[in-house]
Amino acid sequence: MKNIIVLLIFACPLISCNEEIKTKNKEDRSKIVIENPTNNVGLSKDIVFIPLNPARGDKAPQAGAIYGNIRDTVATGYIGKFKDGFSSPTHIHNVTYRAIVMNGELHNADENAPMMWMPTGSAWTQPKGQLHITAARGKNAMAYIEIDSGPYLVWPPYKNFQSDGRPINIHASNMIYLGKDESKLIEENCNAKIAYTWEKKNGENGYLLKLPAGFKGQIHSKGSIFYGIIIKGNLAYTMPNIEKAINLDQGSHFNSTAEAIHDVTTQEASLVYIRTNNTFKVK
Repeated sequence: MKNIIVLLIFACPLISCNEEIKTKNKEDRSKIVIENPTNNVGLSKDIVFIPLNPARGDKAPQAGAIYGNIRDTVATGYIGKFKDGFSSPTHIHNVTYRAIVMNGELHNADENAPMMWMPTGSAWTQPKGQLHITAARGKNAMAYIEIDSGPYLVWPPYKNFQSDGRPINIHASNMIYLGKDESKLIEENCNAKIAYTWEKKNGENGYLLKLPAGFKGQIHSKGSIFYGIIIKGNLAYTMPNIEKAINLDQGSHFNSTAEAIHDVTTQEASLVYIRTNNTFKVK
């Protein structure tokens, strides 16, 4: 795992911005109405943190679930918090996990690899059973981490085993974002950009969505699974049929369980991780 691997971006779901439609025969997507919307939000202030490795207590990174439960047999997305200077002993996990750096810099590799510090917007995948260490530096080092099924356990090196997966590190500078001119996923007049981070065998996909400062638009999702986790920045999120916007800061999220329209506005450049099992568009 000594090399940073650049992932190619594949054609992904569509996105569109809330710009004026200049052609009369064009569908005005902003007027789409969803009956019985399933939109929901979760605030960072409500996240409860527990030791990631109970055996190490306060010395362990802290884990706060956004959805699911790391102690249960369910899909889970959580925020991991690391103290500046943290470095784990060599260990393995019983499940594969994927991660996006939110704050500080994180290193994840086998114990003999040179330090590869990954900043905000970087991503990595750690396959189950494979030996590695994790280290952190910087104030409030933090990452969003997800697993397909728990429980999420930390095991000693002697329990290592081979799995089909391969470890992957993607530095933020190697993340490839596509705009409206490169991808049909982004509607005309939309200045959002999207990067494909990973594809899973169960049909779910992960993306990083870049929204510029001053963005005002909608994300039209169709999945029975759809999560938008704020990796960086702030979003003003308007719930259906409610005029007042809800502030979603770093670590907050929005989600839905059926076709949905997500109204979002930004005052600063923001980065959102999208997990879904179907297509979506940003208008």
